[in-house]
Amino acid sequence: MPTPKFDAVIIGAGFSGMYQLHSLRDRLGLKTKLLEAAEGVGGTWYWNRYPGARCDSESHSYCYAFSKELIREWEFSERYPEQPEIMRYLNHVADRFDLRRDIQFNTRVTGARYDAEANLWHVTTDAGESFSATYLITAVGCLSTTNVPDMPGLASFKGRWVHTGEWPHEGVEFTGKRVGQIGTGSTGIQAAPVIAETAAHLTVFQRTPNYSVPARNAPLTEEFRRHVRENFDEIREVMHSNTNGHAFRISERSVFDVSPEEREAIYEAAWEKGGLQFRANFSDILTDLRANETAATFVKRKIREIVKDPATAELLAEIDHPYAAKRPPIDSGYFETFNRPNVSLVDVRANPIESITADGVRLRDGTEHKLDIIVFATGFDAMTGPLLRLNIEGRDGLALRDVWSAGPRSYLGLQVAGFPNLFTVTGPGSPSVLCNMPVAIEQHVDWITDCIAHLRANHIARIEPAPEAVEDWSEQVNVAANETLLPQASSSWYLGANVPGKPRAFMPYAGGMARYRQICDEVAARGYAGFELSAEKV
Repeated sequence: MPTPKFDAVIIGAGFSGMYQLHSLRDRLGLKTKLLEAAEGVGGTWYWNRYPGARCDSESHSYCYAFSKELIREWEFSERYPEQPEIMRYLNHVADRFDLRRDIQFNTRVTGARYDAEANLWHVTTDAGESFSATYLITAVGCLSTTNVPDMPGLASFKGRWVHTGEWPHEGVEFTGKRVGQIGTGSTGIQAAPVIAETAAHLTVFQRTPNYSVPARNAPLTEEFRRHVRENFDEIREVMHSNTNGHAFRISERSVFDVSPEEREAIYEAAWEKGGLQFRANFSDILTDLRANETAATFVKRKIREIVKDPATAELLAEIDHPYAAKRPPIDSGYFETFNRPNVSLVDVRANPIESITADGVRLRDGTEHKLDIIVFATGFDAMTGPLLRLNIEGRDGLALRDVWSAGPRSYLGLQVAGFPNLFTVTGPGSPSVLCNMPVAIEQHVDWITDCIAHLRANHIARIEPAPEAVEDWSEQVNVAANETLLPQASSSWYLGANVPGKPRAFMPYAGGMARYRQICDEVAARGYAGFELSAEKV
């Protein structure tokens, strides 16, 4: 059977892939195929169905902004939408733009190889199928490859273990069960309060204490919904012109522009309001350690006030990194959960997990915690993991895994030298995870679509970055990171530090979404400066 040939193949049917399919097919008229491992659309939201799974961007900003009709016809119900509502939204988008007819579900990509002679990408799947295309676009997300720790004895565990990033679609019944949760990042902070509601006992194994600010989630009022509908152009402008792509601006004042009493009042009001805007009250929280310490001290004091047991409160508040240097979670009753009689906290930084036994978890000092269910809230092999598992080979068999053996290197997070016509939506070296993701996604998809339109209009066969452009951009990524406090969180997944053996490199671009957008626009306006373009053979 001949290999089906397309203008473009897209991998992944989440926010990125769906919009990329719509843009290439409906705007440029390209013959496009989207391959998706899951049974349906949704990307990371298809898999992340754990208890408490909820977006930490406000719903009126966590949506597509390319269609005014879509904005008018869909309304979220809450300030921070839960996973089921986000899935309903994404399925609505798939139906609204008739995307499913060009998506092949239950299809996991196992390899992609560039054929220089034919100027085609050959894509293979776990079912033994093959597809070829001029352009290959990865839309696999930044947080889609689960990180299950290689713990001795896990195979011997007689109970059930699950990872939050691949949650069983039928759910997990915790009623009457002894549950152990390993991990206290954003996911663990969302999951613990919900698990504790029904579990006989929840033991949280904490290695790294974390900051968190209350989400103050609530149903959206009709008045607010009407405001969003009537003012979305202005809201979109705010998202496009600020650092992090959210629908609020970061204050221009310094922590030290106000008195200690006024600063305390500002933090208190922000805590009561809740959400990610807590970090937007001052301009220097992420750039000045002294300024950051004022926010960190405030949050730690709140933890100690909330948690009634002083020893437990101290374990939760002994945080070793600047506030928001790691992904800053927001929660719905996380610290309050430790006041429940059926919840306990175990410090595995002082007394590490030695092994999983048939009956539970054994610590270094010999203590064994008997468990029926283990929940791994241990996050993801972020940013590079989803791309590397595709087994991508560029020109002359060049493996992406080898090119990135010391850490990811790209030009603008969009392309990699040696891999012509391969585009990576929100790839390493772009703002991605430091930004409200739909804003970053739409910017990338629009840029890629415009680029492909330019190539076709000008009979250009191939585009890839010049090696020196990759080197220069990698240096700019490092410079931007070092202008902030972000690299000071040594255990952060921004650095790949959560995955044993993964090279340590700061992966996202920390210079801000607005600045990045301007750079990308200037590159395109200068005839795709930094890229090598090859004309079609006559």
